[in-house]
Amino acid sequence: MAWYITCCALTVFHVSFAMSQQSPEKTSAEYLANVNTTLSLDPIRVLDTLMANLNGMAYRCRLDAQWTMRFVSQGCLALTGYASDALVDNKQISWEEITLGEDRLSVREEISAAVAANRNFSVEYRILTCTGQEKWVLERGMAVLDECGEQVLEGFIEDVSERRQAQDAVAHAELRYRHIFEHASEGIFQTTSDGHYLSANMSLARLYGYSSPEKLIADLADIERRLYVDPAQREKFRHLMDTQGEVVNFESEVYRHDGSKIWISENAHSVRDLQGELICYEGTVQDITERRSYQEQLEYQANFDQLTGLPNRNLLNDRLEQAISSAARRGYFLALVFIDLDNFKFINDSLGHVAGDELLVEVAHRLRHSLRTVDTVARQGGDEFVLVLNDHYQVASIISLLERVLQEVSRPIMLMGRDWQVGASLGVALYPTDGEDALTLLKHADIAMYAAKARGRNNFQFFTHEMNRISDERLQLEAAMRVALEQDGFSVAFQPKVDHRRRIVGAEALARWHTADFGTVAPDRFIPIAEETGLIVPLTGIILRKAFAAASKWSKTLGKPLNVAVNLSPRLFLDDKLVGHIAGLISEAGLPPERVELEITESIFIGDSGRTLGILKGLKRLGVSLVMDDFGTGYSSLSYIRRFPLDIIKIDKSLVTGIEHEDDGAMIARAIISMCQSLRKTVVAEGVENQAQFDFLRYQGCDEFQGYLLAKPLPDQEFSDLLIATDGQL
Repeated sequence: MAWYITCCALTVFHVSFAMSQQSPEKTSAEYLANVNTTLSLDPIRVLDTLMANLNGMAYRCRLDAQWTMRFVSQGCLALTGYASDALVDNKQISWEEITLGEDRLSVREEISAAVAANRNFSVEYRILTCTGQEKWVLERGMAVLDECGEQVLEGFIEDVSERRQAQDAVAHAELRYRHIFEHASEGIFQTTSDGHYLSANMSLARLYGYSSPEKLIADLADIERRLYVDPAQREKFRHLMDTQGEVVNFESEVYRHDGSKIWISENAHSVRDLQGELICYEGTVQDITERRSYQEQLEYQANFDQLTGLPNRNLLNDRLEQAISSAARRGYFLALVFIDLDNFKFINDSLGHVAGDELLVEVAHRLRHSLRTVDTVARQGGDEFVLVLNDHYQVASIISLLERVLQEVSRPIMLMGRDWQVGASLGVALYPTDGEDALTLLKHADIAMYAAKARGRNNFQFFTHEMNRISDERLQLEAAMRVALEQDGFSVAFQPKVDHRRRIVGAEALARWHTADFGTVAPDRFIPIAEETGLIVPLTGIILRKAFAAASKWSKTLGKPLNVAVNLSPRLFLDDKLVGHIAGLISEAGLPPERVELEITESIFIGDSGRTLGILKGLKRLGVSLVMDDFGTGYSSLSYIRRFPLDIIKIDKSLVTGIEHEDDGAMIARAIISMCQSLRKTVVAEGVENQAQFDFLRYQGCDEFQGYLLAKPLPDQEFSDLLIATDGQL
């Protein structure tokens, strides 16, 4: 249709122009008769039809002050609201008056220049219609001689308001984008895939140490080698772009213009054309140097001893777990050595804590240099150290290493201007002979260390134990546990959780087992057996069902809803039906999912973290809350908080114990609470044993608390009675 109208307009213009060139004595009818053979139609009818259907106004006007119209087509009415007769000879209004006053001079100058140069003109301007509406029009034409030899204008005027509005919208949008681009607080960029900047804003230039985006673009011609401290990061970036089309929170260390280093986080995506061909990468950059430094500081404080710089108990547990896994795979001996310095208390009390600290630092240095790089030396606390000796084929090599350790530690140490002789008592537990888990090995190595002290100090002793008795007891407990699972022999105790006002907000469900043969069996005895034998799966099902049923009842007892927290074993995450099973139990109990808290430990992330993440997301879709239990006892907890959909962080009781009088413990607890607040995580402290601990944690902003200060774990009925008796206020 557009093509047709254009052709029509050209036809009218050519006809009009040709008519203007004929001699005065030659009439329009005669001229049209001459072109009739070309049009093969009645020319008058064709001309009238074209004029009536053109979306615009054809005209002829004088070159006078008012642009006096000699001829105006029927399109005048639709364009201006005036009938054609109203404009001819300015009977009602002139075209000069219709033209918006602000545009009249520029229009006249443009047309006059075209006339003087004997060329066509094309000019856009605004007019006012009969109703006062403002329109944008496009006028195109040229100066010609009419039949009397007078110079006149002939042309065509059309409404281009919609196009102008679209152009203005695009211009405004571009202006807004440009303003955002230039004034954004984040760095914004576009780059080619081979590492050249196409554009950058001022924030990015400042971030990288340049005075302007232009200087950044000119200088950083090779992003891979000039920007990234690790050039492989650019290849990772490009790989993610090629495979996923985007990067999210892509963290890298980069060089600034002056050679200094900062950490950045990039969010970017690929831009492709309609054919799918890559145009560029574009995205944003943030400086996260301060955050990275803070995270590293927190990780260091949580995992390293502040005095000696050695791994502390938290990191030791992680290293030991890794060493056990490696020894299990490779079939080597693993030795865990518990060291206690002889006569340390005497030196510390005699010379003071400063000298005692110097002694500990020197011993730590000697232990480090006595071991291989594959081994670990950690400070357990006080004057106790732990060695993790890996990859030994035979016990003889372990003995040789221990003798060297004793020799190094016993060398004289200069303290307060004189030499002091310090010995050490070493207890050794071997994996797998003396235990298959970290806790057992530590326990047995500790027992062996006391045996070394009893034998005269400054020696080492290997752990020995009655294997048959322990093995028989485990078998008997396992058999009894299977019977108890079949006969509903397990019960649930509930330990209240309170807020900062000591109002009960929920409870943690804990498994309890009482037998006729063994009496009350502690969880630390039967839970490991359940984990190793797979009985933890049916046991957890029983605990979940009873806990959900009890929680559903509490809201009726107290008149307000309470949350219930249940521990999930890492073994449960091997079952793809876990999410569906929990959903069924929640529905069966008639319990709102938001009242359920599922506690997990970081050991579930070892191995297939992608699969684990999928299960966690499935649990989140149910509406339950996810809790990181025992936070502060593992090496990688900080990264897990950022990567996984956790709602609640539970500070391990080992970090709560002693915070009222231990500066290091208080500092770590304070840092953890502050970090969790920044990440909008609820913080729960377990193992609160006294009012001083409660007050300290409450003041630091901890959200919830549990421990013997508040209440011990209670059977279901006793817990319900407590709710009624206290009205939920402890």
